[in-house]
Amino acid sequence: MTTAKTIDPLDVYTDWSRRRARAVADETPRRDHRGAAPAVHAAIAERVEALRPELVALASDLHAHPEVGFEEVRSASRIADLLDAHGAAVERSAFGLPTAFRATRGSTGPHFAVVAEYDALPGIGHACGHNIIAAIAVGAFLAVPDAIGDGRVSIIGAPAEESGGGKELILRAGGFDDVDAAGMVHPSTGDDVSPILGGGTSGVRRLTATYHGRAGHAALSPYLGLNALDAVVTAYQSIALLRQHILPVDRIHGIITDGGAAANVVPERAAAEFLIRSDDIDTLDVLVERVVGILEAAALSTGTRLELDLDFAPPYLPLRPNVALTTRWAAALERRGRVVPPRSRVPRQGGPSTDMGNVSWFVPSIHPSLGLGGAPGVLPHNAAFAETTVQPAAFDALVDAAIALAGAAADYLADEDLRADVDREFAATGGRRRVGS
Repeated sequence: MTTAKTIDPLDVYTDWSRRRARAVADETPRRDHRGAAPAVHAAIAERVEALRPELVALASDLHAHPEVGFEEVRSASRIADLLDAHGAAVERSAFGLPTAFRATRGSTGPHFAVVAEYDALPGIGHACGHNIIAAIAVGAFLAVPDAIGDGRVSIIGAPAEESGGGKELILRAGGFDDVDAAGMVHPSTGDDVSPILGGGTSGVRRLTATYHGRAGHAALSPYLGLNALDAVVTAYQSIALLRQHILPVDRIHGIITDGGAAANVVPERAAAEFLIRSDDIDTLDVLVERVVGILEAAALSTGTRLELDLDFAPPYLPLRPNVALTTRWAAALERRGRVVPPRSRVPRQGGPSTDMGNVSWFVPSIHPSLGLGGAPGVLPHNAAFAETTVQPAAFDALVDAAIALAGAAADYLADEDLRADVDREFAATGGRRRVGS
């Protein structure tokens, strides 16, 4: 028999509140690193501007031919062909993933990886702007090698960010084992620019709950049935009640995927899928335990059997941007005439997740965002946002972002003191850590 358990989050939630208050008090943006020489940054800007027509064509082509996660055959090939055309030796089907790729320039010294995404959303295409992400990554990768001496830069093409955890699969395959730092840029709405501080994302874990009951005639003998739909509804409503008593940054959302076959038959099978998010690993684990307890209790209360599939896709860890490295992105972007706020003007209240979070727990990483100039109310994961990605303002943002990402990479490769600070910050926040470790 399934036995539900009670989870008291008091200690973890209290510790979260203390750490959050301490982090806000202690955070001070730093901008005092030397970085690469001004001539290097000028060369990067000139190189990316020269690449503008090809980067715009790439972003437009990916937009016109969207492919969902693990099916990005054309997209990955299109990007790899462009890299090949510029002399990069591209490893296709890298890391055991048919739509992943990698290319590296340089053979010694510190190693910075630029990360590309290119999967689309079902039905609404590139409504998260991954066509722009890919073009930014290509521009940054092709610009940095012209400006570095002793150092390596890679581009890692990671499939299935939206749901499949491609970067986590690449991590498991050792794809980041020789990387010292990594970065990518995500598009956002309007003229938004992510702050130097507080630019993290939520971690997410996914589960499906399938309840198995016993069919019965809903009119003649309902008392002989065990209603699996009742179990799903009980679980769904109980999770809705839980939402009042979770952290303000936490999110739980789900859908009923199977509610039975006929209204006059007691449903013997019903199912639901839930996504569970929090901005800290410990609080995410506690929230998952609370949700699982509810799912088990729903089975107990209805006499049904719960089949639980937890982490049917790799968990996404909360993103922890490296502040020392983010300051170099900010400095490079401000040279393009854009203003980067030191910290967010509003308290964080939950948000999306990315498998770049997993990378950020393994190597020092940045994942800033830059608005594409669309209407403020047009947000990612809306079909209208996909159209925003192929407007002139979006292409200007693409170029600026590629220059700034390349600038941050060049600073990292050129400045030993910066690398030391990046590593110290990374070690102070926990160092290398994989999912489940």
